[in-house]
Amino acid sequence: MHPFRNPLIAAAAVTLLLTGCASAGKHREEIDQTALKIIEQKQMEALGRIEPFSVEPPEDTLRRRLMIDQNIPHSSPASLNTKELEPIEHWPKDDYLDGGNPVESATADIQSITSLKLTLLDALEIAAKNNRQYQTSKENVFRSALDLDLARDQFRNTFAGSVESTLSADLNGNSATTGLDNSALTSVSRRFMNGVSLSARIGFDLVKMLNPFDAASHSLFGDASISIPLLRGSGKYIVAEPLTQAERNALYAIYDFEQYKRSFVVDIASNYLATLQVLDQIDNAENNYRGLITSTRLVRRLADAGKRTPIEVDQSVQQELSARNGWISAQIRYQSRLDSLKLQLGLPPDVKIELNRDELQTLTESSSKIIRDQTEVLETEVPPADAPVTLEPLTFDNAGPMEIDESLAIQIALDNHPDLRIALGQLYDAQRKVTVAADALRAEFTLLGSAAVGESRSLGSASRANNEDLAFEKGRYNALLSLDLPIERTREIISYRESILTLERAVRTVQETEDSIKLNVRNRLRDLQEAREGLQIQAKAAELANRRVRSTTLSLQAGRSIIRDVLESQSALLSSENSLTSAMVNYRIAELELQRDLGVLQVNENGIWTEFSPEEYEHERPNE
Repeated sequence: MHPFRNPLIAAAAVTLLLTGCASAGKHREEIDQTALKIIEQKQMEALGRIEPFSVEPPEDTLRRRLMIDQNIPHSSPASLNTKELEPIEHWPKDDYLDGGNPVESATADIQSITSLKLTLLDALEIAAKNNRQYQTSKENVFRSALDLDLARDQFRNTFAGSVESTLSADLNGNSATTGLDNSALTSVSRRFMNGVSLSARIGFDLVKMLNPFDAASHSLFGDASISIPLLRGSGKYIVAEPLTQAERNALYAIYDFEQYKRSFVVDIASNYLATLQVLDQIDNAENNYRGLITSTRLVRRLADAGKRTPIEVDQSVQQELSARNGWISAQIRYQSRLDSLKLQLGLPPDVKIELNRDELQTLTESSSKIIRDQTEVLETEVPPADAPVTLEPLTFDNAGPMEIDESLAIQIALDNHPDLRIALGQLYDAQRKVTVAADALRAEFTLLGSAAVGESRSLGSASRANNEDLAFEKGRYNALLSLDLPIERTREIISYRESILTLERAVRTVQETEDSIKLNVRNRLRDLQEAREGLQIQAKAAELANRRVRSTTLSLQAGRSIIRDVLESQSALLSSENSLTSAMVNYRIAELELQRDLGVLQVNENGIWTEFSPEEYEHERPNE
């Protein structure tokens, strides 16, 4: 029977042809789907849930839209988008850059790009789509999935195939000899988890003489080999160690990204609120400036009436000029902080955006639950000066919801912090490395086997060899036992000793990570308590400063005080208002930082957080 009429051989030939015809875009799409499935598996293993994940940029990024709509200058198309790049010479003709699963723009609901006002949640979402470091962190997760697929490929069936056609001419001798040598070869190999390696090949040769006479010969041939380790290098825990490590590295990448997201959104929120704080300082400075202008006008009228001295007028004018300088400086500081926030969001510093002032009102409302009643700032009965002084101790009165018991907070952190999970996982990795290094000290005892049927054809045998098909009864078979005694194992002994040192280091890393987590949690709880006390104190100070301004102003008009009292009270009011806003921001940031260090601040794929509720926490250890 003609070889190419054999259905098995024909199917193999067609398969070999088709596998080489896929476009770059098709290959990219397939490997992307494989990597995303791996990421889903590892998310479920690490987090107990699956979250949407994509490394593709939005179809239309906010950065691109702002730069186009606001006519922002840029150096090259790379400033807009990868797809804006001009193809270079010999650029692939297929559209493989259009593969993957592109995500929607984070600002699809924003109507006017020329006047963009951002809330805190808007800023988080925009940063998750435009921040370059955030994108790099996502790519690290994706790369770990690609590495895992490559490690898994070591234990899959590996197919290979080739087709060759050689035209040969031999001009030596009395007459020229020419001929055509055609061959096709396909092979499959597989490595199993127990260490067994198997490979097989089947090929076809067709040799045809063109000169000096017409002769042809074809043959089918095949061979197979197997290697079975019996001592050293056998067993799943040894052979599959690279795959096991790749599996765990992908898991660690998920943990790393989760912790990175938490730190990322806390940093964004901190910068956003700090920028709003400077914006509030502009308002305070403006109110202070206006108040001093009013005071200067008042003291001038009183001076004209002979009730105030020129020195007091000069003092008021000097303070007014200082207030103007502070007002202008606050505006400059705000622009600088806003530019820094733009960069953190992944936007050019020269785009036009605004922050939502309502965020400060929301912050004030949430802080009102912590600030105690300020109407009792002044005591109604003043004890004698020589009476014993009793200091009010630090209490948990009006404590916020995140000011939880220290022992509970530490346990929550130990249950949830990704860094500790990674450290414990790497400890297990180090233990496995010791077993692998110990296995390398053993003797190597291997069973080898091979079989070959048929033989290939050459141009020289075309005229004298018969056609040949696969004939297993004429095959050549071999079996071999190989023993390598563990006489020289210096390198292996050193590797084994180093693996034990690595294990000890991993134990120390677990201890250090655990202690660091405890320290951070304790410090964050102290920071939160200090921020609450500071918030309550600054609220009292602001109330007193307001009273003082009203009192001194009335006294000045009545002629019972001097202008210096008014100026000092207004300066104190400005300072207390700024300090109160700072205290509110500090307490809010302290809450977020504690949730971050507890490992309980949940952040989704769009950068939006879900805050932790201690009341709803069920004390259950996560799956290891």
